[in-house]
Amino acid sequence: MNRTSGELARHLGANLEGDANLLLSGVASPEQARAADLIYVDSPRHGARAESSAAMCVIAPPRMRLRAKTIIESSEPKLAFAKAAAWLLPRATPAPGIHPSAIVAPAAQVSGSACIGPHVVIEDSAVIGEKSVVQAFCFIGARSRVGAGCWLHPRVTLYAGSRLGNRVELHSGVVIGGDGFGYVFGEGRHWKFPQVGEIEIGDDVEIGSNTAMDRGSLGLTRVGSGTKIDNLVQVAHNVQIGEHSIIVSQTGISGSCTLGNRVIVGGQAGLGERCHIEDGAIVGGQSGVLPDKKVRSGQIVWGTPCRPLDRFRKQFAWLERLPELAARLRRLESGPLKEDRDCS
Repeated sequence: MNRTSGELARHLGANLEGDANLLLSGVASPEQARAADLIYVDSPRHGARAESSAAMCVIAPPRMRLRAKTIIESSEPKLAFAKAAAWLLPRATPAPGIHPSAIVAPAAQVSGSACIGPHVVIEDSAVIGEKSVVQAFCFIGARSRVGAGCWLHPRVTLYAGSRLGNRVELHSGVVIGGDGFGYVFGEGRHWKFPQVGEIEIGDDVEIGSNTAMDRGSLGLTRVGSGTKIDNLVQVAHNVQIGEHSIIVSQTGISGSCTLGNRVIVGGQAGLGERCHIEDGAIVGGQSGVLPDKKVRSGQIVWGTPCRPLDRFRKQFAWLERLPELAARLRRLESGPLKEDRDCS
């Protein structure tokens, strides 16, 4: 969709310096951009990249000037660029309707404005909201609810009773509402603990490919509105995740953990059962949070077992020096021993 630089500036509520009639048709990096593409820079140190780019329009910090470029000023260029991309390149929505190969139970409720793709299965009493898209080979279990404006990419599975809010996006291979990993050992064998709880996903949540989220064992697993979860994440039963949090790929969250609002968990982190991550805390990549551990609000922790970032850095610095320290220790130990031998 072609828009002008002036229209974009008005859409963003931003000041424009330069030609308000430039046509914009896409977004790109400075190195890959064409003349009609929009680019951004978030610091004067990247000015040379923008000036050498073929793009004619740049989102840049206020008072930053670039030779022969039209500038849309923003104190948060990356955020403005994301908003601009969504406005310039709106996602095409498939036409509403149910594909002939889809299997829809008579008791299911599917909005007339929803799009149901090939070979989708929708079981009894499931509900699909307005303008939602359910792509090929998805499975929507009995009594599941999909809100308005959701997008389920191919091969998403919702177990029975799963509940999605509005504008939820689930990428390929996501499994919502499977049984948690709960067993009790007795009489020489493992007995399965009941996994009969529920799972609820809030509004504007996005979950990456092949992530699995278990239903509650007896209670509720819940993800708050605005939270974003990467690919290949495991969320166990009874986990509570707050609003606008970020969970990066290959993280494992054990049963009954609670994560507050605006929490960030780095890739490959492991959270032990019943740990509590308070609002605004950050758990670094590959960190291990021990069971029942509490990470305080706003705290940054790293390492296994996790510890405050400043302490982790100091300990890691000493760890890097271990070969040198070991050599010094060997010299210190060998000196007195040699003297003792000489005295004898």
